[in-house]
Amino acid sequence: MDTAKTIPVADNDGGTPATDQTAQSSGTCRIWVENESEFSADNISLMSHNFQHHPLLQLDQLEALAHRLLPQKQCRFINPGAKQNSDFIHHAESPDGRDLSDVFRNISQPGSWVALYNAEADPKYAGLVREALSSVEHLVDRTQPGIFSPQAFIFISAPPSVTPFHIDRENNFWLQIHGRKIMNVWDSHDRNIIPASTVENFIVDKSLHDVNLRDEFMEARHEWDLGPGEGVYFPSTSPHSTRTETSWVTDQDAVSVSIGIVFYTEKTRRDAYIHSFNRLIRKLGVVPKFPGSSRFEALKLLFGRGVVRIKKQLRGYEPPTGF
Repeated sequence: MDTAKTIPVADNDGGTPATDQTAQSSGTCRIWVENESEFSADNISLMSHNFQHHPLLQLDQLEALAHRLLPQKQCRFINPGAKQNSDFIHHAESPDGRDLSDVFRNISQPGSWVALYNAEADPKYAGLVREALSSVEHLVDRTQPGIFSPQAFIFISAPPSVTPFHIDRENNFWLQIHGRKIMNVWDSHDRNIIPASTVENFIVDKSLHDVNLRDEFMEARHEWDLGPGEGVYFPSTSPHSTRTETSWVTDQDAVSVSIGIVFYTEKTRRDAYIHSFNRLIRKLGVVPKFPGSSRFEALKLLFGRGVVRIKKQLRGYEPPTGF
């Protein structure tokens, strides 16, 4: 693991925690953190959960969901052989031309990778997302109140497989459901990893063009080998990537399933408008301060809202979700 930073993972091997027993006996699933007083929605944190027991997250139900999402192009596929430093490009059709049923029949084939985007578009899975966030909303509200636009992204893969280095606009409760996965996350506040101008381009126009993993970044990563019942929270624009390895595979455990329960808050919305203003004045030769570090934050927010409004009226700009 080189010099990767680690945070201790709660020990789930010595029996089921009382919180897990309560959740199962009441017929609900939940997310929890060992020490709630240390949790902040602005920082990376390890989590525990029991969503591996949720009936909607079993492979047969996920295959049925995939068929429902496929017509809306929300079932996505990645090119075989992707690496952590590859461009994160995914497609609405399997790269080898197989139909979805065949993909799932062979989902344990090495290198398989399927993602189910916006699972919350399905009413059953919208309920699952609400169930998950209801257990942690009180934690998020302390530092980032006003959760909105919750979504779910589900990843199904067979070792060896990779989700390349990238950033997202949402805050993320990332939960490992079945199998194992190595998760790498970098600090969202580290401008050496993702420069401010790159964050602005991504927030405003969804551009990942300059989001690139370099070898020298690896020493700054947090890395965990996670199994069912374990997870990681990381805030908006935290760089991250995942991988699975063939050394883990057994006859009973050949497929990895994980889910990202993602959402926006009033803080992420405020930051998005400030990024819009910062991006404009950067083009005029000004080097602006990152959201949260300027004494003119309220004024920048006001002007940022104006920038987005004018772009919508004059250029037909459609802001990404989160504004």
